[in-house]
Amino acid sequence: MTAAGPASPLGPNSVLLTGRVAVVTGGGAGIGRGIARGLSAFGASVAIWERDADTGAAAAAEIGGLAITTDVRDAEQVDAALARTVDELGAVSILVNNAGGVFAVPFLEGSENGWDALHRANLKQVMLCTQRVARTMAANGEPGSIINITSIEGTRGAPGYAAYAAAKAGVINFTKTVALELAPIGIRVNALAPDITMTEGLAAVAPPGRAEQFGFIVPMGRVGHVDEMAGAAVFLASALSSYVTGQTIHVDGGSHAAGGWYHDPDGGDYILGPSA
Repeated sequence: MTAAGPASPLGPNSVLLTGRVAVVTGGGAGIGRGIARGLSAFGASVAIWERDADTGAAAAAEIGGLAITTDVRDAEQVDAALARTVDELGAVSILVNNAGGVFAVPFLEGSENGWDALHRANLKQVMLCTQRVARTMAANGEPGSIINITSIEGTRGAPGYAAYAAAKAGVINFTKTVALELAPIGIRVNALAPDITMTEGLAAVAPPGRAEQFGFIVPMGRVGHVDEMAGAAVFLASALSSYVTGQTIHVDGGSHAAGGWYHDPDGGDYILGPSA
């Protein structure tokens, strides 16, 4: 079976999402909220599946969307959220798996419960939401776009974050594998991998001057903005990326490409590793 090509020639309207229904998990704050705003700005009707009822409601109110209090780690809650989304907004053709969580723990001090918790939060929920939504896409016979939010930590060593990094690496390979399975029926699956992005959470914990320090380790010299993640998500959701699947796009100002090179605070030139 071969999936259909673009329905119309490429043009300015190719980026529009008018008439489409999108789900953003963990869309109550941070990157998820930014992506929900972006999808809505380009015409999509957006359902926010968020565990925190207050932030979910606020984010949905901001864009005229639908807030559904949901723990996406629980299959029954995912099924219920999907049923309500379809009932109130219509068939889902865009899914953004953004929900997740992280905490640091030295590997030798970590527990089995902690490992399981991070995998449920960052990998299992991606499987649950992708499977449930993809089944409805397949049943409707319409093309769809699934976007998984992973992390640069899924492609590099991350001391203190072994379970988190392993889960995010799992999301990357899951993206590739499911993309191959779903390609024949017109469902595209891709991932976005951020590095340092200024969210409410980062702003709350970053000490004064830290944003400037971040600029030294990002080739573009600054932290990212949630709107820049949203722009990449709109691209992957829209007809502009109709022949793109199984890919992980690093929206990170060049951090992944740098591979350890960073700007010397004393002169701005690139150096690798600590300076003398």
